[in-house]
Amino acid sequence: MPSANLLARLAALLTFGYAAYYLLKCTVSPFGRCRRCSGTRRTGRKFARPCPRCDGTGLRQRLGRRLIVWARSEYRDGTR
Repeated sequence: MPSANLLARLAALLTFGYAAYYLLKCTVSPFGRCRRCSGTRRTGRKFARPCPRCDGTGLRQRLGRRLIVWARSEYRDGTR
């Protein structure tokens, strides 16, 4: 039976790997499909108006990308 230490290391490695994958994905493809309109740019069926969340673009900035931009601006502002 594997020890608890080995399972903890494996869990930490998987978590780190997923975080690294997500940050790479946010760097390569910073925009994802809007969840409200599913990338169709419209909401509702009767009155097809532009989606208010994505402003009719069908794309939204990923959370990880927002974190990357925030960290870069904090670093830049702190080193001035």
